[in-house]
Amino acid sequence: MRLVVALLATMAASSAWADTISATVVAGHPEVFRWVKMFPAAFEPAVQKALEGTGHQISFSNQFGGSIAGVGEELETVEDGLAEIGIIQSLFDPAKMPLQNVTYYTPFVSPNPRTVNELMNELVLTDPRLQAAFTQHNIVPLGGPLAIDDYLLLTTFPVKSLDDLKGRKIATAGAAVSWLDGTGAVGVSGQIPLYYNDIKTGVYDGVILFATAALPAKLHEVAPYITRVGFGAQYAGEIGANAEWFKSQPPEVQKALREGAKAAGDWYLRSLEEGTDAALAKMAAEGAHITIASEDMRKAWAKGMKNIAQEWANKADTSGLPGTEILKLYMDRMRNAGVKPLRDWDKE
Repeated sequence: MRLVVALLATMAASSAWADTISATVVAGHPEVFRWVKMFPAAFEPAVQKALEGTGHQISFSNQFGGSIAGVGEELETVEDGLAEIGIIQSLFDPAKMPLQNVTYYTPFVSPNPRTVNELMNELVLTDPRLQAAFTQHNIVPLGGPLAIDDYLLLTTFPVKSLDDLKGRKIATAGAAVSWLDGTGAVGVSGQIPLYYNDIKTGVYDGVILFATAALPAKLHEVAPYITRVGFGAQYAGEIGANAEWFKSQPPEVQKALREGAKAAGDWYLRSLEEGTDAALAKMAAEGAHITIASEDMRKAWAKGMKNIAQEWANKADTSGLPGTEILKLYMDRMRNAGVKPLRDWDKE
């Protein structure tokens, strides 16, 4: 009798994990970057914990560093079902996700990634105008947004005024290239994995990037002059799932995936906040020259730019998207949160 009871108990325990779901997770960057590390460190453990007792578990296959998708190819990879889950980086898909890039067309607003993160995550998960870019590409936004800490200027030469930038080739990603407007510098579109060698070989003279990515990429070794201009924190993406796959899952699995994304977002923000100051300190300890741009330089930089936000909004409006609405919504919500932008892009 005891043997039968033990056998039934074993069968019951094994049946609790009877349904194993396979899911490939994709990211173009390697795991050294925290927006990739958050998957094994926070997202996946939280999903498994949420699934305890449901009769389901997920077997994750992490494909990072370009093994399936390169940087900026994650959207298409998840859209086509080549991966079930991925980091959907709107920064690298401005044509397909234009409204998500509103923060990149409004520099000099807020250096606080938590403020930007919380607002953009709320809008992406609740505003149909921002959700549409995901749904039309067969993707469900899960949360866990990718906030970016305040962008810096890293150069091979010291920068004391805007005049020092004239004729210099400066690389950055996506819409951030437009921040160089009016400075006399030549903006070049680039990618983090290529920055080190491209600077070292003289392809360009510096980059605009954030501290928590500059340190692991060791860019301070080849561009040791770091200027804190205060471009601002940014929203750059969201964890997304293939819509067909996601909708085919039981409700408890869908809920677990959303809980995993929330846990990943919480982990990411804590890690980012702890890592920003640590990254700056370590780069300084390793020989970087870190300076803070004067208020006059910052104001001259912001004022000297054309109104890229209005241009972006008008272009979106022309293509049938609510660009002006989203620009005003974002700026109003930031000001209501106590933020004092260096330039009110929506009011000019």
